[in-house]
Amino acid sequence: MRPTMRCLFLNGTVGAGKTSVAQAAAALLAADGVPHAVIDLDWLRFAWPAPAGDPFNRDLELANLTAMVPNFRAAGATVLILAGVIEGSAHRRQYELALGSPLVVIRLDAQLTTVRNRLRHRHGSLDPALGWHLHRTGELQAILQTADADDAVISTDGCDVNQVAAAVVGLANEYSPEMNTSERSPATK
Repeated sequence: MRPTMRCLFLNGTVGAGKTSVAQAAAALLAADGVPHAVIDLDWLRFAWPAPAGDPFNRDLELANLTAMVPNFRAAGATVLILAGVIEGSAHRRQYELALGSPLVVIRLDAQLTTVRNRLRHRHGSLDPALGWHLHRTGELQAILQTADADDAVISTDGCDVNQVAAAVVGLANEYSPEMNTSERSPATK
């Protein structure tokens, strides 16, 4: 029988803090001795050109994710943390099928001013991709705020990444008690 793997999906717009929080949550799990893996989904779809009708390479991302999950299971991961974007319940179901497990989806949210400042810091003023990211973050945030894919939402405005990670792990434990591997209580909720 294959080991059960719980899947935590950090959802959010560009610059919301998904990758940073995923890394911090992984550190918390490691400190508790919980076998886990982290996947930044952007890299599973990073190919050019994207096919017509699939500008963000979602089909490629899901195919790559489906191929990777058995390897993480075989390596003993009991928790899989994913950082990416789910724009609605139909997308959530696609990820659950690819993973072969239900998801706990926690959206990281921040004010557009905060997110745009993070993007300017990340990309620098000379990066030609900055303009696209600044536009996309507002567009995507509006989509995510009306989507029906999240189990919970956590604001990352003015928060330390480790506090957000502790809150994420705490909420994941609430939504998926099987994921609860310690008595840690999150610093924020």
